[in-house]
Formats: sequence, C-alpha cells, structure tokens
Amino acid sequence: MMKPFGETLRRLRMEKDLSQQQLADRLHVERSSFANWEAGRRLPDAALISQIAKALGVDPAVLLSAAESPDEPPNVLLVDDESIILDGGLPILREALPGAKVFGFTKPSQAVEFVRNHPVALIFLDIELGRVSGLDLCRELIRIKPRVNVVYLTAYRDYSFDAWDTGASGYLLKPLEAEAVRRQLLHLRYPVGGLL
Repeated sequence: MMKPFGETLRRLRMEKDLSQQQLADRLHVERSSFANWEAGRRLPDAALISQIAKALGVDPAVLLSAAESPDEPPNVLLVDDESIILDGGLPILREALPGAKVFGFTKPSQAVEFVRNHPVALIFLDIELGRVSGLDLCRELIRIKPRVNVVYLTAYRDYSFDAWDTGASGYLLKPLEAEAVRRQLLHLRYPVGGLL
C-alpha cells in the first residue's frame, strides 16, 4: 500500500531537483523520516502530506491517491447502538465516500470482530453505545489496528474534550451530513486514499 506513495513522492521530489535532505529541511522533519516514506516503510499523516504537497507545488490529492491501495476499496464502519442512526447514516456515508465499502454495526462486539478480521481505514463511532463507552471502544479498536482513523459521532458537544484523549482523528455532531464527512477527511490522522 505504501510503495506507490513512496515512488510518487520520489518522482515529484526529483522533478523539483531537490535532495531528500533539502525537502526534509523545508518540512522540518528528519531526513531518515523522508527516506522511510520514499522507501515505502512509512506514511506521513494527512496534515504532513498536505505540507509535502505544498512544498512540491502539487495538489494534495496527487499524494493522497498514491497512498491508496489499488486492489481493494477501503473499509469504513459506522458503529451506533441505534438502528435508526444506521438506517440514516449508512446511505450518507456511501454518498460521501463512493470509493469505500461501508458497513454498519449496532453492537460494539460485532465492530471489534470485524476490525480483528479485516483491514479498516475509518470508523465513525457513537460515543454512547448503551452500556459500552465509545471512548473505551475507540481505545480498543486503535489497540487492535493502530493506524485506523476513528471519528466520533454524537449529539452532545460535552464529550469533545474527552474524545481527543483517545487517539481519535475527529469529532462530528449528529445528524451525519455528507459534506461534513468529506471535510473530516482532510483531518484524518492517517491518510486514506480511494474514499472519494
């Protein structure tokens, strides 16, 4: 998955006649980090990809699309204990993320099982899941898949400060709206190509 990104990054850097060190200096990162990106061993986060694109004078979408897996569309989950939220939210996610496979779960245990057995790029997660805390579930999902992006969904602003302590990528208020989902993609902790 990371190799096309590294190859694209190397090609763009060479087109600008820049060394790894020169570009690393512009981005205020170690040259070894840059070497890992080009070698396909690591991916920078979405914010850094945006900075790299700016330094290279290209649209961030060029680098984000290179980070996507060409074989499989990314899996996206919606986890909410209310089936009415899934009924309304799943079509919105499918509209906002046409390149993704979107799945919905009302039971946290089903979501955990899916994450254990499948690659998952992005999870939209309710904070109040009956007797289960979405905050605790987020921590468990990130423990299982450290590079998964979790975006909280809730009707209550009061949770926003607690949400950031879990490693989540974002926070959206219900009801889910396609444009808000698309905007959230720019703030993901780990870049995901192929969603749009």
